[in-house]
Amino acid sequence: MSVDHPRTIDQSWLADMRASLADDFAAQTARLRELTELNADTGDPGEAHNQAALLAATRQTIEQITGALNRISDGSYGACQRCHRSIPTERLEILPHARFCVPCQEKQNR
Repeated sequence: MSVDHPRTIDQSWLADMRASLADDFAAQTARLRELTELNADTGDPGEAHNQAALLAATRQTIEQITGALNRISDGSYGACQRCHRSIPTERLEILPHARFCVPCQEKQNR
């Protein structure tokens, strides 16, 4: 089976993406800290559910950003983790933490 090797990503673009992800990481970390500090029990089950959902979503976002930063560091950023083909730059600009190309993401979602 032939696998397309990922294209060489423009280093300037990659540096900008790393900086953007690092900024997002800092913002999400601050948000998590704020949500954790505000985790006072109001006695309202709906509010507790919303708070738990916000905490979970923020933690997931931090994990996704960390994964993308790790892939940049190890040189695998921009390669689909399933088929190893290049993920289009346009997809990475919209979803910087994308791990899969669109066809593989669709398979993953099934």
